[in-house]
Amino acid sequence: MDLVRSVTDYLPGMLRAGVLAFQITLLAILLSWVLGLATALMKTSGNALLAAPAGFYVWFIRGTPSLIQIFIIYFGLPQIGIRMSPFVAGVVALGLCSGAYVAEVVRAGLMAIPKGQWESARAIGMAPALLMRRIILPQVVRIIVPPLTNEAINTLKNTSLLSAITVMELTLYTQMAIAATFRPFDFYIMAALLYLVMTTLLSRFATWFERRFQIH
Repeated sequence: MDLVRSVTDYLPGMLRAGVLAFQITLLAILLSWVLGLATALMKTSGNALLAAPAGFYVWFIRGTPSLIQIFIIYFGLPQIGIRMSPFVAGVVALGLCSGAYVAEVVRAGLMAIPKGQWESARAIGMAPALLMRRIILPQVVRIIVPPLTNEAINTLKNTSLLSAITVMELTLYTQMAIAATFRPFDFYIMAALLYLVMTTLLSRFATWFERRFQIH
């Protein structure tokens, strides 16, 4: 009976917190794709002035904990006059973190395209931007959808770290519910189930996308 009452009282709030976590995830994914594509193109450009900062970005992000990166964005940047709300800081931090991994995924996809396709397109005078848009990227997308799906799921799970900067996402709300009810097992199971629902939705969407745009 107590469990039913606890669920009734706190489930709506947990659902709202889950929706917030999902919104942050989607925005962070979009940011990470933009950063990842730009970084991958910079690293494979052959221009040292572009490749060096891109390589440093990937090296720094992959070599430091995500929580430290969140703290740098939210607590560190205000010291140089850049202030963000917890929500915006969370999106930026998770987007930057995921962007480095997306960059390596995209770079691997670009390297998987046979060099003959690049050379043939250049031989007929195709502009680099057109070559990338019409020939290279459609093939790369087919290759990178599975690893990008894994990275998107990791981004969703990393929203739990944003409780450290007071973002009222699912993990923080769950901790508050536990503090009020002293029922950690019940609420952590509920939170786990909500995370499972959200990660399953991402996986199903990625599967649909891969089938819908598969190149035969």
